[in-house]
Amino acid sequence: MVLVAFGAIFLSFILNSVFMLRFSVLRREGILEDAFDILSEKAKNDVLYDDKYRDYFEALCSNNNLQVLIVTPSGSVMMSSQGSNRLMMAQLYSAMLSRDKDNREIVRTGTDYSIIRLRNPEIESEFLVLWGTLPDSNLIIIRSGLGSLRASANFTSRVLLIAGIISIALAIVASLFFSKYITDPVRKLTKISKQMASLDFNAKYEPGKKPNEIDELGECMNELSRTLEETILQLKQANSDLMQDLKAREENEKMRREFSSSVSHELKTPLALIMGYAEGLSDAVAFDNAEDRKFYCDVIIDEANKMNRIVKELLDLSHLEYGEQIMNLERFDVTEVIDGVIRSNGIMTDKAGITVSFIHNGPAFVWSDPFFTEQVITNYFSNAIHYCEKEKKIEVKVTEREKDYRISVFNSGNPIPEESIPHLWEKFYKVDKARTREYGGSGIGLSVVKAIMDDLHKECGVINHENGVEFYFDLDK
Repeated sequence: MVLVAFGAIFLSFILNSVFMLRFSVLRREGILEDAFDILSEKAKNDVLYDDKYRDYFEALCSNNNLQVLIVTPSGSVMMSSQGSNRLMMAQLYSAMLSRDKDNREIVRTGTDYSIIRLRNPEIESEFLVLWGTLPDSNLIIIRSGLGSLRASANFTSRVLLIAGIISIALAIVASLFFSKYITDPVRKLTKISKQMASLDFNAKYEPGKKPNEIDELGECMNELSRTLEETILQLKQANSDLMQDLKAREENEKMRREFSSSVSHELKTPLALIMGYAEGLSDAVAFDNAEDRKFYCDVIIDEANKMNRIVKELLDLSHLEYGEQIMNLERFDVTEVIDGVIRSNGIMTDKAGITVSFIHNGPAFVWSDPFFTEQVITNYFSNAIHYCEKEKKIEVKVTEREKDYRISVFNSGNPIPEESIPHLWEKFYKVDKARTREYGGSGIGLSVVKAIMDDLHKECGVINHENGVEFYFDLDK
């Protein structure tokens, strides 16, 4: 804006300085010719020297800034626009007779007149002079000073210079204002774009009261910011899901390898015993020792039963974990189920010298699957029998709560090591492997319990006490 203003003022200044005076002189020459034609026409009609025409003559001279002198060939003044005619008479004769080329320049020549540019060194002035002969043979001189034209051109140049300085100053102020008005929103958009490049989408562009193109761009930036934020969030979520899937796949693969290894290990021992005793029985067929043959057969049958139990528990666990086992929810009295489990295991508890107490407040009706509920109680009770020590006491308790019942099985003995508690529910995990093997445990029972309770969407767990261990699970009323 400053350059445009400066260029416009500079061009106007150059045009005024170079062409303004020349144009004014040309225009003044035309005025002199028009005045000569008017006065020639009046002289031809014999009205030029009438008193009635005097006012028109004065108006013609004053309106066009002209000095006019009309004289006879003998030198008598017929008409004059000013009081003293001496200078004009001298200029008339100088125009007619002078050969001074330095101070006299013929500008234009017509049929009855000539236009001459005269310089007067004495008074340092310059005139544009038309002299000629009217139709009545009188001589005429029409003069116009060029000093006023130069002064006017110089004044116009000074005005243009001052106006240029003011215009440039205003242009600077206006440029600063408009550039700030335009660039502030652009700076905001630049800042927002830098934040977007850093994945920071909190900054938003706020349009002004009068929407414009920058505001439209800002709205587009806001929409772009929202879209990018949503897309990046989706990508992060997809990446998180993918990482979780990969982690789950790795864990599943690890569990599969551990499962295969554990199953192989669990089945390896009974298979080795079966094969060994079967070979011994085959070799001893020739002997008549019935007691040895019976012992061999009992071992084979016992180990085969263990294998059958392991396979059955694995199948049950697989069905539960993959949702292939359908829960048949019924309302029944869980105390009857617990009482039945205690009675069925009475021989084992009596043989081990264990005292069993069942604490409850009468019937406790729950919503659950009776078969799987009995399986959970049986697993808890069997573990309690095998790990019962010291006081040789098992305590089964049914506790009523606000929305459910908690069934717990406590056995006296050594507490479970704290580092082993998180792993109790894993397949094939055994706290005391030697003892588990002694009573034929497979390490799957608690995994089955956990799978059943997960399908029922209820809680199960274990609590260590100073004198024993308590396993529990919850059932809805």
